[in-house]
Amino acid sequence: MAASCVALAALSLCLPLLLLVAWKRWRRGRAARHVAVVVLGDVGRSPRMQYHALSLAKRGFSVTLLGFCNSKPREELLQSDRIQIVGLTELQRLTVGPHILQYGVKVVFQAVHLLWRLMCREPAAYIFLQNPPGLPAIAVCWFVGCLCGSKLVIDWHNYGYSIMGLVHGPSHPLVLLAKWYEKLCGRLSHLNLCVTNAMREDLAGNWGIKAVTVYDKPASFFKETPLDLQHQLFMKLGRTYSVFRARPGPLDPATERSAFTEQDPRSGTVMHLHGRPALLVSSTSWTEDEDFSILLAALEKFEQLILDGESLPSLVCVITGKGPLKEHYSRLLSQKRFRHIQVCTPWLEAEDYPLLLGSADLGVCLHKSSSGLDLPMKVVDMFGCCLPVCAVNFPCLHELVKHEENGLVFEDSEELAVQLQVGTAAPTPGLRGFAGSHGASSRIPCSCSRGPVLGLDEKPREGGSGSLRGWASAPPRS
Repeated sequence: MAASCVALAALSLCLPLLLLVAWKRWRRGRAARHVAVVVLGDVGRSPRMQYHALSLAKRGFSVTLLGFCNSKPREELLQSDRIQIVGLTELQRLTVGPHILQYGVKVVFQAVHLLWRLMCREPAAYIFLQNPPGLPAIAVCWFVGCLCGSKLVIDWHNYGYSIMGLVHGPSHPLVLLAKWYEKLCGRLSHLNLCVTNAMREDLAGNWGIKAVTVYDKPASFFKETPLDLQHQLFMKLGRTYSVFRARPGPLDPATERSAFTEQDPRSGTVMHLHGRPALLVSSTSWTEDEDFSILLAALEKFEQLILDGESLPSLVCVITGKGPLKEHYSRLLSQKRFRHIQVCTPWLEAEDYPLLLGSADLGVCLHKSSSGLDLPMKVVDMFGCCLPVCAVNFPCLHELVKHEENGLVFEDSEELAVQLQVGTAAPTPGLRGFAGSHGASSRIPCSCSRGPVLGLDEKPREGGSGSLRGWASAPPRS
């Protein structure tokens, strides 16, 4: 009797799932042009996956983009009738119990929630997953693929376990478990993309995973910003952030001014202000793989050079982004007493970020890969805007930034301070806008890299109809 009750209970639990699977299998023929793009993170802060979704939509696929909706994504995604954004619920970390229990509860919740969201959507021919974070997403997406006949595509941006290792240490049991999981489940995919040749070789040699390198390329909206749009941006940002406002003084009240530009009231012509500060931009996710103490130390050295009588412009340093270490570095910044340097840490709207990069004089990248195998997408965006870049060195950076060819590479704050000094020194300053020819005579070499965004502007290749083959094999940056 008891056995019969157990069997009946098991059947009652499994029957709805079995019926749902059968229904999805029946509808599978309608899914040939549907792709689910999964980001177990903030969609608005996942530009590569947004570009994937746009690329797929342009190819004629209908796209369901699943992820956390903490910040606004690109307007093109919101306006596309082929892309549906489905929000995932983010479970905040518990404040009670051991850390391993808190982490376990979060993983279980995310697994059940993601499984439910995927099973309740129209079946997809492909499930396209960003990794990291891949725990528990890889296993869940593979399981859904088995039930619904979907093929799993993993886009390897980095290794999740290596990021965890920055916080807990490489020998922590959670980190070792995450590495085992990532290595095991990563082999379950049908197709793998990665961001560097170094990662492709590591996946093949150490993990037995064959991947295709698809380099990031700047989208068409990353370009030099015309002076009139610069002025509009500075005036807009000046309403919230004081570093963009014009300095008080005996000025013509009819002339509209920002800290960097002014507009003639009669002709409407916009010009750079005489003696304006240099605009330095850096973007960050404020995590352990970016050491902003390097930039702070370099700024202190730059300030001291001005105090010692060097002919250098004042500096406005804008650091954009959100992340766990922002409060820590904000406290450090508040302790500085700069006289010739102003620092601002805004969070920009998606449409304003490329405008700011296209208006700046110098970009600084402090990204150091936790695995040594990924590349900073922020540098790709800066190249698209023809913005001179100084980047901190790490093992595979040469795949993107070549020292004194398309940018400068530094090892520490001393070298960065020298590069800031060289870039702004008279009489031939090397920053864009100061140079007068947008890098043509610059002391800091500049790349104006243009090209398709992950195949967005390419024609489908042979065999690409109804599949990802031609799209996913977009050639890397030359």
